[in-house]
Amino acid sequence: MAISTFQRREVKFRLSTEQYEALLPIVHAHMNPDQYCIDGREYGIFNLYYDTPDNLLIRRSIAKPYYKEKLRLRSYYSPAAPDSPVFLEVKKKIGGIVTKRRVTMTVTDAEAYIQTRVRPYYERFLDQQIMKEMDVFLNSYNSIAPRQYISYQRAAFFGKDDPDFRLTFDRQLTERRSDLTLTKGSYGRLIIPEDQRIMEIKVPGAIPLWMSNALSEIGIRRHSFSKYGRAYLAYVQEQTEKQQQERRSIYA
Repeated sequence: MAISTFQRREVKFRLSTEQYEALLPIVHAHMNPDQYCIDGREYGIFNLYYDTPDNLLIRRSIAKPYYKEKLRLRSYYSPAAPDSPVFLEVKKKIGGIVTKRRVTMTVTDAEAYIQTRVRPYYERFLDQQIMKEMDVFLNSYNSIAPRQYISYQRAAFFGKDDPDFRLTFDRQLTERRSDLTLTKGSYGRLIIPEDQRIMEIKVPGAIPLWMSNALSEIGIRRHSFSKYGRAYLAYVQEQTEKQQQERRSIYA
């Protein structure tokens, strides 16, 4: 059964190919691939991020407030069918601590719920409570709708001695702001160069000493990074350049 709730710290790093290859043998010595990395292979993650027409949620997020929240729909298949299972998630960050609440539904049910607030039926009390929280979130903002698509390939690990310690490597980060549905395949523009990875340490407490030592020896430094934030800033820059070109053509 998929985890419905959790609370943890998340620390991000941006790695070159050389840093990744130097770190990977150390990771294998202390961690195991998670259940979705079948035969050690990566798996795909495909997301829709929801926001207001004026992009309020992501604008708040990149301002790095003490509290921020976001809503996304996640699939592990691409393209997803209308009846494919997906995860609707509310993710919050309060003073550096991340909490996530999510429920499983089909693509069709998720789209209907966002538009009409008609909930799928859940037997579990926890799922019912999470849906109430989803209602509160959606009712707090005007005209929530999908605004951003982001996909990537992920390798994920958990600690041999501490399974709550998780580590992920994401590459081929791809974004688009059109065709905002999970029922179409993954395509778009790369957010970071193809030879780089975003590493994320997910841990409820302190980072293990062996990992801290490895980061220091390889020269890997903490790097604040938001996939949605980076994609949104690229969109803003693109729109600004387009407006400048239009002004120049008027006065040319």
